[in-house]
Amino acid sequence: MTGSGTRQAMFAGTEAAPPHLVLDAERVSRYLSERLEGFRGLVQVLKFKGGQSNPTYLLSDGAKAYVLRRRPPGVLLGSAHAIDREYRVIVSLEKAGFPVPRSHFYCDDESVIGSAFYLADFVDGRVFWDAELPDESPQTRTTLYDEMNRLFARLHRFDYVAAGLADFGKIGGFAARNLARWSKVYQQSKLIDIPDMNWLIDALHARLPRNEQTSLLHGDFGLYNIIVHPTKPEILAVLDWEMSTLGDPFIDLAHHLRPWWEVPDSGQSATSLLGHDLASLGIPNMDAYISRYCDRMGLAVFPDRTFYLAFAQFRYAAMIQGILKRVEMGSNASRTVLHRQERVRAAHTGIRLTVIGSSHDDCTRRSAASHSALRVLAIQGELFFHHLGGKM
Repeated sequence: MTGSGTRQAMFAGTEAAPPHLVLDAERVSRYLSERLEGFRGLVQVLKFKGGQSNPTYLLSDGAKAYVLRRRPPGVLLGSAHAIDREYRVIVSLEKAGFPVPRSHFYCDDESVIGSAFYLADFVDGRVFWDAELPDESPQTRTTLYDEMNRLFARLHRFDYVAAGLADFGKIGGFAARNLARWSKVYQQSKLIDIPDMNWLIDALHARLPRNEQTSLLHGDFGLYNIIVHPTKPEILAVLDWEMSTLGDPFIDLAHHLRPWWEVPDSGQSATSLLGHDLASLGIPNMDAYISRYCDRMGLAVFPDRTFYLAFAQFRYAAMIQGILKRVEMGSNASRTVLHRQERVRAAHTGIRLTVIGSSHDDCTRRSAASHSALRVLAIQGELFFHHLGGKM
């Protein structure tokens, strides 16, 4: 793991598991000894610090390292934490030569560790939690961002039928179903009433795209879910396929673009490229990055761009609300939780400024506000207005 950013220090590396996520090392060691040829017995069990959903552990027998990824124990929300689907998709991708960790087996016997899990090889490399890639050279940043773009487009062009994933999701109507799903997640997770979130759900429903493509999606594709070679700007594996499904690639793309429009906050709850001199860093601006993706996808433009970026902001707000709910329930996978309820308010309000057509000057005036949550929502509205051109 590498980097000097605050998020890097918080999320990179491993730690001792908190009490509610401690594994029975002796039981796990016995189970693995029966299923892994040459396994010598566990000598180390640590939990990866990063991630808020499915607890993930680094296991070692002294000679080889493995990764165990499990569903959290306890009461869970709906269809969340779908590691059975995650295991299925990485097996298919591995067979097709897409860079993912080599998997070994899936276990749905909850008597082993208290929840379902799967085992994969540990891939040694670097995970970057800060989008600006501190400490890296401009050339390295340029190469890594282009490699990420290339792999992302490759995923969306992936022949999921040939890979045996034709039944991995429904064809068509994905945006409507996804909006309904995240609306439900939000409703199940909300801790306080935010009327504007209900307004936004209705506004997005009214602007659903008429035409959709279908691709294999990742669901949360970003640098923080990519393992980079220890010394070279080469991507070794893409992680965290929990939300993978068949659906509209532009929903995947819009969420992937978050670092370009995500407003930084003092709590470091999200990584952001705003405020950085991207040209000097060697990182493409959002329009250039989208253009490169479209070239690789054979597209002239990013269709319905306004809707998809607005939807991505709503989806992100719903994800944050789910994390906050897990914290209240005590099932969060990471002991470091940076999101606050104000982040949900800010995440949706910026979009409302865009949808209802607030003026660029009005948004600029609002950006002078001192309250942190108001500043986030105001700048967010200005950014969307700048990139999207006003109306939906």
